[in-house]
Amino acid sequence: MKGNIAHGAGYLGRGASMLKHPSLRLFIFIPLLVNILIFGGLIWYGLSYLDAVMDDWLGKIPDWLGFIEWIIWPVVGLTVSLVTGYLFTAVALIIASPFNALLAEKAEELITGKPVDSLEGLGAALMAMPRGVLRELSKLLYYLPMAVFVLILSFIPVLNVVAPVLWFLLGAWMMSIQFVDYPMDNHQLSFADVKEAVRERRLSSMGFGGVVALCTGIPIINFFVVPAAVVGATLLWCEELNQ
Repeated sequence: MKGNIAHGAGYLGRGASMLKHPSLRLFIFIPLLVNILIFGGLIWYGLSYLDAVMDDWLGKIPDWLGFIEWIIWPVVGLTVSLVTGYLFTAVALIIASPFNALLAEKAEELITGKPVDSLEGLGAALMAMPRGVLRELSKLLYYLPMAVFVLILSFIPVLNVVAPVLWFLLGAWMMSIQFVDYPMDNHQLSFADVKEAVRERRLSSMGFGGVVALCTGIPIINFFVVPAAVVGATLLWCEELNQ
């Protein structure tokens, strides 16, 4: 497998450091606002619901098995964090997709010093919204069969021990595809091309996607992860995938 996990993981931090550049600030506001509204509302509701369900479920466990609560909570918490982090990110990306594409375009021009023949302006981004939404839905449809498979494994005794690892690997894979799609779509490359490019540099892509997947499950940090990931994926595209 080609690439480097550690180098790939560093793209998110490099993307975050570029967000303060004056030429990108204008294109960060709307995705950031969408993230705060989506993550702030849905995660608060989801955690409240999870806490109530877990209390009810654990309340039915006999006292002599009370020790397994210390095992169940970390496993369930990590699994729910990874799954909801991806799903909430997918919702935020559907809403803000044209603005993320515009951010990727401006980031690539900043990185390479060359113009990108793509959206060119807020008006063009708004006109491209229906196409962007369809592209996001295609990624979601690609994710769902794999997610259902892992979900089924999560309820099978013994096999469910590896479920958190599988959720993480799936989240890392999908996060890399989700965000690399923006700079590649700006070059009129198909979703099949995106999957092929990510597979070609699998280690770097999984390193990048893994860090993004973890960050989407961390409160407050997940507000800012989407614009940082868009720029980080653009760096990954420019330095490794665009060959």
